[in-house]
Amino acid sequence: MGSMSDVMTVILAGGKGSRLEPLTRDRAKPAVPFGGAYRIIDFTLSNCLNSGLRKLLILTQYKAISLDRHINLAWQQYFCRELGEFIDVVPPQQRIDDQWYQGTADAVYQNIYSLEKLRPEHVLILAGDHIYKMNYGQMVEFHKQQGADLTIAALPVDRESAKSFGVMQVDSSGRINGFEEKPADPRPMPGNPEQCLASMGIYVFSAKLLFELLLSDANNRQSAHDFGKNIIPAMIGSHRVFAFPFLDENRKTQAYWRDVGTIDSYYAANMDLISVDPQLNMYDRSWPIRTHQGNYPPPKFVFEDRETAVEERVGAATDSIVCAGSIVSGGKVTRSIIGTNVRINSFAQVSDSILFDRVEVGRHARIRRAIIDKDVRIPPGVSIGYDLDLDRQRGFVVSPEGIVVIGKEDAVDPLSMPVQV
Repeated sequence: MGSMSDVMTVILAGGKGSRLEPLTRDRAKPAVPFGGAYRIIDFTLSNCLNSGLRKLLILTQYKAISLDRHINLAWQQYFCRELGEFIDVVPPQQRIDDQWYQGTADAVYQNIYSLEKLRPEHVLILAGDHIYKMNYGQMVEFHKQQGADLTIAALPVDRESAKSFGVMQVDSSGRINGFEEKPADPRPMPGNPEQCLASMGIYVFSAKLLFELLLSDANNRQSAHDFGKNIIPAMIGSHRVFAFPFLDENRKTQAYWRDVGTIDSYYAANMDLISVDPQLNMYDRSWPIRTHQGNYPPPKFVFEDRETAVEERVGAATDSIVCAGSIVSGGKVTRSIIGTNVRINSFAQVSDSILFDRVEVGRHARIRRAIIDKDVRIPPGVSIGYDLDLDRQRGFVVSPEGIVVIGKEDAVDPLSMPVQV
């Protein structure tokens, strides 16, 4: 694999993530915690670092303070400006008009000055809100070998899911001869009527052509200024556009790529991590996922008092991930992900749940199938996830599949919460 020094990487990290509320009430979707110790964007950034990409622009828009702070804490240390390396978080510049980004293409266009100044040969465009492992260097090499103007990472998906993607048709050489964004009736792959070839939103453009296309699109008042809706369909037939089959660096037989855009998909992807042999391998040292982990003490499990207590008082966690600084003090955790500096007090029960950093669970509280955001205190004796109608009355979000979500600012008032027996 050749040098990546002629590649500029642009990561689109400005989406609202409204389907993940209340987790995105105070933070951008890429900054949402995942797997206990990580943020969603850590997967894309780890892929970049592991692929040898050292020139990164992260384009933000909504609620970017948390994301900006995380990049400074976790990622600046890996890049040396004196060697021409950088990772810059760039808010909307409003160089063109007094407006925020109108679409994915407009986001790149509004930062075209920063790109042109660096004179890259190729521009890699990524999303900052997907969970997967991929060596982008292999895709860049493929792009160069094909003499392509644009290369799009491609993944087979079922036809129903394909309605949410750009769907491609390719010839025997991999050249794309058809592209439709979010079609109501997706065209299946040849010989496979149940699956379609979907765009992963990962693009390699030849830089000079990209700049020309963006300038032309910016002057088109009828355009939505979006890669999937406008830029890519207009290139089919007139330019060399190729599909690159997704090559998973996850060391698993089944390719792993997740868009954790809804509460239920986010919950399912997290819960997969605590299975005996999860689809996403977080313990692979050959493709590490990096993040910022504070200087916290190891997790601690205390109390095994079976004789003197009326109830069993055991500090234990099974089939779970428990992060640094957390204390399970006489409570029981099963099939859950516990963030940093969480405290679970005596006789409390936490099952099938995700607790973010610094959550405190009071004595005798019970939590089931819930996601609880940072700094929330669950009072003693309260039950969450046992009566969904009651949880809705309390003002909590309940997902279509029955996951209760408690946001940072959601008050958990024990007076309005009778103990569930």
